[in-house]
Formats: sequence, structure tokens, C-alpha cells
Amino acid sequence: MKKLILATAIAASFVSTVARAEDAKPDNELSFNAAVVSDYRYRGLTQTRFDPALQVGADYTHNPTGLYAGTWLTNIKWIKDAGALTGTDTKGDVEWDIYGGKRGDIGGGFTYDVGGLYYYYPGNTLANAGLKNANTFELYGQIGYGPGYFKYSQSLTNLFGAVNSKYSQYYDLGANFETFYGVMLGLHVGHQSVRGNPNEASYTDWKIGLSKTFDEVAGITLGVAYVGTDMKDGFATTPASDGAKNVGKNGVVVSISKTF
Repeated sequence: MKKLILATAIAASFVSTVARAEDAKPDNELSFNAAVVSDYRYRGLTQTRFDPALQVGADYTHNPTGLYAGTWLTNIKWIKDAGALTGTDTKGDVEWDIYGGKRGDIGGGFTYDVGGLYYYYPGNTLANAGLKNANTFELYGQIGYGPGYFKYSQSLTNLFGAVNSKYSQYYDLGANFETFYGVMLGLHVGHQSVRGNPNEASYTDWKIGLSKTFDEVAGITLGVAYVGTDMKDGFATTPASDGAKNVGKNGVVVSISKTF
């Protein structure tokens, strides 16, 4: 009986050790991601005139310290649309994000994430439309607890070409819950404050989304979200040739993505 108990203890110890080894992350972690979305919405506003977008990215994390860096690219239309609205020729059909920061645990169940994000629009000529260069740099800080989080971002440059908009702020409150059969429910509300611009330039956005990752299908994630804003009609629109639609109107966004 003693031998049986000893053997059982050794086996349990071995299984526990293996489990911990499998759960442990490598010191250096590199991943890639790709997605197709029916409409690229950023802070509630369409960036592609309600058309689809192809998006790719890469992320590096140093797990012992929580330091990370990454990059992400997508097609856009809003810079050319700004030119069409003002009767000028503007160029810029790619958004290239470069970011880095540090994340980790504070204690008591709280987490943090701080860093900087540079939005780069190669060769953009948004200034031709009477605005500033579209390139934008923001600092951000996030506090998380359980499924919820609050994130604050502030631009250290003009915000996406808006004149005299340096130090504009964005407030982001959200949560992600696992519901049933591995389906995730994502809730978000945000407020963009655009400094030095008419009140109409500042607005609130929201999103309710569902997503599910299918491990049996190469880890593909499918998502659907209802997105909207309180952006006023006529303040920010697509060109007249496209029906002069409110870029922040409520709508459904469907996505398919994969991380590898």
C-alpha cells in the first residue's frame, strides 16, 4: 500500500510538472496576424468608406519583463476622401502602425499596459486639403481588472491631420466576457475629444461584438460587431459621389482573422 501511495504521488508530481511546463511561455514570443474585415472602423469611424480591408501585423513580447513591440498595416480611403470633399488631390491609402510598451500585473488582480503608438500614412498629402500631415503619435495607459479595462490615450502631435489638435484625448472603457461555447462578448464605449476644433469634432462611439475562435479550423476567429457613434450628420461624410454618408453611422462589421 505504501509503495502504491508513493508511486501515485510521484506520478501526480510528474503530471503537475509537465502541465506547468506546457503553461509556461517562452522568454521571447513572436506572432503574426492577418484579418479581413467588411469595414475598417477606428474609434467608431469608417476608414475605408464602408468597404472591406485587408490587415496584417506582427508582435514581439519579452515575457520576463512584459516589454513588447509590434507593427500593423491596413488599407484606408479616408485621406483621399478628405481631398475629394475639399476639391483637392490627396494621396495616402495605407495606414502603418508601429507601437511598443510594457504590460504586467500590479497586484490585487489589477493589470497595466503603457506605451506609445505611431500612426504612419506613407506619402500622405492630407495637407493639400487644408489640414495637417496625417501622421500621428499617441501615448497610452491602461488599467485592467478581470474582464474589464479603462484606457486613456493622448496625442503628442496633431490628431490625424486636424488643425491645432495637439494633446487631443481618447477615453476607452470596455470589457470582454466568455459566454457560452467559447463565444466572447466584447463591450466598448469611448469618447474622442479633439482639442482646438468645433464641438462637432468630438464624439462618443460604442461597440457590441461577438467572436469565437475555432481551434479545429486552424485557429480561425470569426467576429461580428455592431458599431456606432453620435457623430452629427454633415460634419464628417464620405464624398458626394458615394452618397455623402456619415462616416460614424451605425453599422455591422464582420471579420475573419488568424494569429500564427
